[in-house]
Amino acid sequence: MHRLFVALELPIGVRDALLAAQGGVSGARWQTDAQLHLTLRFIGEVDRHTAQDVVAALARVHFAPFMLALGPRGLFDRKGVIDALWIGVTPQEPVKSLNKKVEQALVGIGLAPESRAFLPHITLARLGRSAGSVTGFLAAPAIIAPVFSVDGFALYESTLGTGGADYRIVERFRG
Repeated sequence: MHRLFVALELPIGVRDALLAAQGGVSGARWQTDAQLHLTLRFIGEVDRHTAQDVVAALARVHFAPFMLALGPRGLFDRKGVIDALWIGVTPQEPVKSLNKKVEQALVGIGLAPESRAFLPHITLARLGRSAGSVTGFLAAPAIIAPVFSVDGFALYESTLGTGGADYRIVERFRG
């Protein structure tokens, strides 16, 4: 089985700025350089044949290149417990448009549609119940990073381990 997701790769200057912004929340599990990306669609576990269908479907996704900049800080919570810290991007519309095209391609090969609303973001940290206050993270100044061009996306495979997830790019696609 293959655990897959579709994401935007981030240039080194952006990743460096994101890594420099980490810290200040006790108990947070900060993403490594290799884990920083912007997820367009989580696919989950699929067999080899479905993985091949995914690659073929994604190869048919076309879009015009666009520019992105890092945006505001945010968090996700489940039932009132904060479980992730993230950085948004701006503008959101071209990323949302690309997400819709990826979603349509994947539903077109029989994958179930994503049930959650899509919010373009880059996860910086995962938190457990014992994590400290996130007030300082949320109040920190905007992250200064280069504006970057998006002219493609990638299919990643995720392998879960004791130290978190390891990501490997399976295939790259150009708009």
